[in-house]
Amino acid sequence: MADTLSIASWNINSVRARIDIVERFLTEEAPDILCLQETKVVNEIFPTDMFKRLGYVHQVLNGQRMHHGVAIMSKVPIHEDDRFDWQANGEARHVGIRLDNGVRIENVYVPAGGDVADREVNPKFGQKLDFIGRMIEWSGALDNKPTILTGDFNIAPLECDVWSHKQLLDVVSHTPVECELLGRLQASNDWVDIGRHFHPAPARLYTWWSYRAKDWAASDRGRRLDHMWMTKDVADKAIAHRVVEPTRSWEKPSDHIPIITEFAF
Repeated sequence: MADTLSIASWNINSVRARIDIVERFLTEEAPDILCLQETKVVNEIFPTDMFKRLGYVHQVLNGQRMHHGVAIMSKVPIHEDDRFDWQANGEARHVGIRLDNGVRIENVYVPAGGDVADREVNPKFGQKLDFIGRMIEWSGALDNKPTILTGDFNIAPLECDVWSHKQLLDVVSHTPVECELLGRLQASNDWVDIGRHFHPAPARLYTWWSYRAKDWAASDRGRRLDHMWMTKDVADKAIAHRVVEPTRSWEKPSDHIPIITEFAF
């Protein structure tokens, strides 16, 4: 394994529909490992060839037709293939692997949770809370395994993680109950939020902008929904973290942008 290693995470919102910008991103940024969420394709027709052509010959896919789906594409060897059903209904929302150095990478796509922040009225919101509850159980039992937990968490936890804390308090992804639960997840294994480690609050660090905005950059109503957390032993090896905001302006963009962490193992 190289002395340095870069790991990217990106909710691509359909890997086949956005294959051109994925190729551009991999060509320009060339991370060693790319964790994708919301691939929206079954494994049998995942566009593997482009990744192989660019050197991502190690691939772990957990796909689903038209919905959800996660994948890990890597230039370096990866081992094992875990798929946790934190949704408890078989949806393809997690895939996990191990690197040669023993570090685990867990790639997760947390449910969005619907539009109403009330589990009695909106079952999807309850599913989201229960999903994170199962993650807390898993996290609390990790027993000091060096681990990276990354993906689309669909929660912007801090006041500065959204364009307007006051206006989004009742909006799913920034409600107090979600933020409190994500705080419990972070505390369950003393996870280091590497984004805020390198860009301390209240620095602007958005990763998502709605398609509804006519000019996303001008209105800049962003949220930080995508995260990379890691156990302290792994965080100690991190040397940089950044978001790749220009991708939001590329042709046929995802509403999310990639995040990248570089390590010196």
